[in-house]
Amino acid sequence: MMKKQFVLPVLVALCAVIFFGACSKTGSPEGAGTAKVDLRLTDAPGPFEHVYLDIQGIEFHTDEAGWQTADVILPGVYDVLKLRNGVDSLIASTTLPTGTLSQVRVILGEENSFVIDGAQIPFTVPSGKQSGLKFNVHQELAPDGSYTVWTDFDVAKSIVETGNGAYIVKPVIRVFTELTNGRIKGTVEPMSPDYSVIITAFSATDTATAIPNEDGYFLMSGLPEGDYTVIAEPDSTSGLAASTVTDVPVKFGMISDLGTLTLAPAVEEE
Repeated sequence: MMKKQFVLPVLVALCAVIFFGACSKTGSPEGAGTAKVDLRLTDAPGPFEHVYLDIQGIEFHTDEAGWQTADVILPGVYDVLKLRNGVDSLIASTTLPTGTLSQVRVILGEENSFVIDGAQIPFTVPSGKQSGLKFNVHQELAPDGSYTVWTDFDVAKSIVETGNGAYIVKPVIRVFTELTNGRIKGTVEPMSPDYSVIITAFSATDTATAIPNEDGYFLMSGLPEGDYTVIAEPDSTSGLAASTVTDVPVKFGMISDLGTLTLAPAVEEE
């Protein structure tokens, strides 16, 4: 059983913000300025009912000042599957010396698990308590600047079953900033609790997935620039065919709006 679990607030289209104080191991070099950095967590969904991460610590690395430690807003267990379609949670907010933000590290506790078919299954994260989930960032921090870094935890690609039936996490994390945030949104209809729909967007170099909300709305974030094909595919029990949109342009700082993707009845082959 989990010691504690925080139900994350529903944040619409990356709007709500929860602030907390942070402290660093070392101060800014003499004469250098500082910049404010927010770290937000979002999620690329997978075939699970819940995925719980026990987040206990955050560390930032700048090339000029090394590792800096920031407090987590509320250390404990987060259900990352609540963070999709434009929903995110601010995990850390701190002030760093100016220069190059090169890495971020998320330190995990031991209460990590996922739920599938109603069964809660624990998983381990190799070196999660020591080196944590570490990912690369390349963001120049200017004096008095304010920056946001999103970490998109790809659940479906990250949770791996081992040979003995246990599960481990080999993290697949998409990292993006306000300057590298390509987005695609739309609405799928009809929607029903009797079947599921998965959205896949792919280009020559990238693939992303989303699961629409109950009202059919979906939003993919952190996409590299390029032309994408987007497929809304219902499961085989729906009796509906997939809807496909090609040549969807993605540019940083813009949202490509697909409008409504209609799922038509499937045509039976003779």
